[in-house]
Amino acid sequence: MQKLTFRMAAVAAVGTIFLAAAPAAATDPEAVEITYLQPFTNVAEIPAGSDLSSIRLEGIKAVKVATRRTSITDQRYCEAVFPEPGGSMYCPYIQDGSPMPAYRVTYSYSGPAVGSDEYGSTLFTFSVNLRPEDLDITALQTSSHKINRVAAAEVLKLTTDRGLVQREVIDEASSVLCDGNYIDGLWSHTDRNCEDKVTYKTVATLSDYITVRVDSAAGLAKQSSAPATIASR
Repeated sequence: MQKLTFRMAAVAAVGTIFLAAAPAAATDPEAVEITYLQPFTNVAEIPAGSDLSSIRLEGIKAVKVATRRTSITDQRYCEAVFPEPGGSMYCPYIQDGSPMPAYRVTYSYSGPAVGSDEYGSTLFTFSVNLRPEDLDITALQTSSHKINRVAAAEVLKLTTDRGLVQREVIDEASSVLCDGNYIDGLWSHTDRNCEDKVTYKTVATLSDYITVRVDSAAGLAKQSSAPATIASR
């Protein structure tokens, strides 16, 4: 296997580094992208219309979460003359690494049924990953090592928020929408001399999702004890 020397090519976004391989032979191009993940997220999104009173702790499990993702793209393979239908699972080749311990906290809730679900189930789950130092798991376990939900409710605090999002909608006051009807499946104007003129405007509307935030008592205490940061002018 040819030994590759990497050079920094570009930084596309915070936490993502792109590396371009510089092999001796120009006929063997490879591109390597390294993304530093943020697995310790204490927020999840559930559909608007979900029953917030139905949110229930299901379990807490010790897991390993990846903190880095490496993506390797072999241009010769990916740009083959006869590419595989639908692409290839190896283009690019992706591998997660640098695992760190975490506690995965899983909740269940009742929400709107998904149209693609033939059974029409309304029971769903969501999970968040917490740092081990932010959660004393032994304080939440019973003598049989099961999670004490009453104790967990004292340690894990849930807050919800349905924020506003910016959307583009038709500005009906500034638009001209011609009358018409469908003829043989095609939309035809009643007045052939009328021309549609559609303009848009940006409005703030409620999000289609509710953000659920899960904070541990230890995590909140750590945040409150952190020194305040004064922004420089």
